[in-house]
Amino acid sequence: MEIEKPRNSGARSRSQSWSMEELYMSATDGSKRSSHADADEEALKLASLHKLPTFDRLRTAFLASYNTDDIENQHGDHQKNKQVNVRELGSNDQQQIINKLFQVAEVDNGKFLTKLRERFDRVGISLPTVEVRFENLTVKANCYVGNRAIPTLTNTARNLADMAFAFLGIGLSRKRKFTILDDVSGMIKPSRMTLLLGPPSSGKTTLLMALAGRSDPGLTVEGKVTYNGHTLDEFVPQRTSSYISQTDVHAGEMTVKETLDFSARCQGVGSRYELLTELDRREKEAGIFPEPEVDLFMKATAMEGVESSLITEYVIKLLGLEICRDTIVGNQMIRGISGGQKKRLTTGEMIVGPTKALFMDEISSGLDTSTAFQIIKCFQQIAHLTEGTILMSLLQPSPETFNLFDDIILLSQGQIVYQGPRDHILDFFESVGFTCPERKGIADFLQEVINLSHSFPCSDPGIVPLAFNNYK
Repeated sequence: MEIEKPRNSGARSRSQSWSMEELYMSATDGSKRSSHADADEEALKLASLHKLPTFDRLRTAFLASYNTDDIENQHGDHQKNKQVNVRELGSNDQQQIINKLFQVAEVDNGKFLTKLRERFDRVGISLPTVEVRFENLTVKANCYVGNRAIPTLTNTARNLADMAFAFLGIGLSRKRKFTILDDVSGMIKPSRMTLLLGPPSSGKTTLLMALAGRSDPGLTVEGKVTYNGHTLDEFVPQRTSSYISQTDVHAGEMTVKETLDFSARCQGVGSRYELLTELDRREKEAGIFPEPEVDLFMKATAMEGVESSLITEYVIKLLGLEICRDTIVGNQMIRGISGGQKKRLTTGEMIVGPTKALFMDEISSGLDTSTAFQIIKCFQQIAHLTEGTILMSLLQPSPETFNLFDDIILLSQGQIVYQGPRDHILDFFESVGFTCPERKGIADFLQEVINLSHSFPCSDPGIVPLAFNNYK
């Protein structure tokens, strides 16, 4: 189809998508352009983008540029777009894009993800989801008990001797079977964020690793874990889920940005490029032009193999790591970033990838209450707006942070005491005669419950709430 130069001079708001007809009839708001020529030029740029071959079109986007000498630009006026190859965006361009889109991370992240979701909904594309189920999951370990479990030189020598005798068929080992998880079942739903609470040694880390398909080879795992009905031996779970450990292990000589860029290259982009291809095809058929900022972000984060990715700058902003982005991580011998920043970097290494299910182990350790709330708020937005599946364990979350979660799993001594929506746990405790004073302070209340439950037997889940008569 031959494209003629638009005759109308107006321009539509940049926060909306464009149809082919609207490109040629946008003349109602000329005050948003410095001249009729600007509107004509922008319309021709958008129209010319649709004429490119698919391969080139998926790598081409419009980058906003401003004349900083013009005071009117403080309000976004006289903004022009330049056509760029998203694979060739420089580090400064990437920072400017992210800083413009996410000035206040926990606020602007939700707004931006809403626009991204609306773009898919507009052409009828459903985002991929992952539902994780576990049935009769039991995890056991062979371990020494008592003084024999202490890592001394003598015990190490005795352990080696036991291994040698076991190899010869002589059973002298004094190891005992220890049950970490005892026949637990449940489900982690997509588009919801689930909180895992429990006292130390209750089995939280073991559960998270088992669901992520990363159980220690030395453990005995029984039962079944499925992703959308598929067992873990039917696919590679590491390509679908990420486990974020409590332990911070990094290359001390690399900077924060280098660490995240390397992790992004290793994990790839998953289905982002295929989704973008289908989205672009449907928009072209419908004559829809997406908002330039959303289009730029999606194209830049779908390019595989780039040395420096826009997703890295996004994660840096999301986790509040801007101040140390070019600082080396450090280790015991090299001074680097702080412990709280390392904890956030550990989280960032996993979320730069394309995985849809996140299993997060105590990610708020070393963070102040405000920072923890801001970061977890962003994860809530990711879960709700991009159909993510998130199971997160936290140690003593604040009431504000607790209220961000949709569901709760309460774990004690390897058994699930409660699993369900955040608001049906109060009713659960009250149904067994356990009253939360005035139904408030639920986060502190639950944390004290699970801490106290560590001192009581838990052969029956009902024993735990009934044991604490002092709360009645």
